[in-house]
Amino acid sequence: MKRTAAVIMFLAVMIFSVGAFAQQKDMKMKGDDQSSGKATLTGELVDMGCYTSMGAKGADHKSCALKCIKGGMPMGLLTSDGNLYLLTMSHDNADPYNNAKTMAADQVSVTGPTFVKNGIKTLEVDEIKDLTMSSK
Repeated sequence: MKRTAAVIMFLAVMIFSVGAFAQQKDMKMKGDDQSSGKATLTGELVDMGCYTSMGAKGADHKSCALKCIKGGMPMGLLTSDGNLYLLTMSHDNADPYNNAKTMAADQVSVTGPTFVKNGIKTLEVDEIKDLTMSSK
């Protein structure tokens, strides 16, 4: 009798655990992953390390930003309304992303899909235009 009760209790716990796990997995999939489709955003191209740690940006920081980005520091786009997007490379065409590496501290226009994952905003670089160069 005790053995039967133990088996029933074990099965009940297993069924509950599987149900809870399935619900948790479903909630994760619905999480905060968001894609707002393709967008064109403008702002300053910053190196993420110096900007997030010291607020460094602008023409006075250009040479440092170029050096940091060349060394592998991630790039970001700081929009005029204060939003910061981590720039990511398109798997289909890496050229626009690689071209962006020369545009640190410049005003740029970036087109590509945007995503939010765990609170991090990203913008995949499908196209980039240096607005600083075109205004000179």
